[in-house]
Amino acid sequence: YMNNFSTKNEIINYAFIISGSFVLALAVVGFFLPNHMVTGGTAGLALLLHYITPFTIGSLIALINLPLLVLGSRYLGKMFAIRTVITIVLISLFIDFLAQIIKLEPFILDTILSSIFGGIFIGLGLALVIKGNSSAGGSTIIAKIISSKTEIKPAQVILVIDTIIILSALFILEDRAKILWSIISIYITSKMIDYILTGSLNKKVVYLVTQKTEELKKLITDELGPEGTIIKGDGLFEGQEKKMILIVVEVTKLQRLRQMVKETDPEGFLIITEASEMLGRGN
Repeated sequence: YMNNFSTKNEIINYAFIISGSFVLALAVVGFFLPNHMVTGGTAGLALLLHYITPFTIGSLIALINLPLLVLGSRYLGKMFAIRTVITIVLISLFIDFLAQIIKLEPFILDTILSSIFGGIFIGLGLALVIKGNSSAGGSTIIAKIISSKTEIKPAQVILVIDTIIILSALFILEDRAKILWSIISIYITSKMIDYILTGSLNKKVVYLVTQKTEELKKLITDELGPEGTIIKGDGLFEGQEKKMILIVVEVTKLQRLRQMVKETDPEGFLIITEASEMLGRGN
């Protein structure tokens, strides 16, 4: 049974990897290449090198990534490393197939639209690859190696690498506006990845500090739903017992919650934070 489960899981992983790699290739060939722009990560570096060398983008992606994979394989885990190799090979083949063999027509010859939609496509492609428990190599591998050796977070490493690629573009691309639009495109990509992987959460986490927990508990369950937790703790003074209600509330119901607290306990207050990711209970 476990074998069937892991086989089914791998099939799902590779469905994500293949579709993600193809979407990434479409973004590079349809938006960035014809508009002489760059993106982040290995694809961005490969595009830059392609503009000044006779090599194809696909071959450059493979050349940049494979030595990094050899370096980083022990930090990635066996299955993750295998999937990453397959992802890189697929991205390289798809890009060269679309650019060299099919000679795909540009989706649009416009810097602004290409940066926006190219960013969305790259983000979608990368998110699908990540959902397939893989990576597109390059900066991800370097980030994993550095974060395992230091306190630096992977996201910070990737940001530094993307910045270096964009700064390098200043010496290769003459059109400064395109470089600035490339930066916006990278930002759109990161937002797209966040949106797909964590969903568009329209909920907030609310900590409600009040002396009237019983009255508010009844109001909240009647009007906002039964999901919530009462946290008991000690105040800073000896023997002072404090209670706090922890709930997840839809943004549209926040105003009603504020009203309830104001009417029931004017001394009570709310601490509202973002719910960046929710798992379980249908999420």
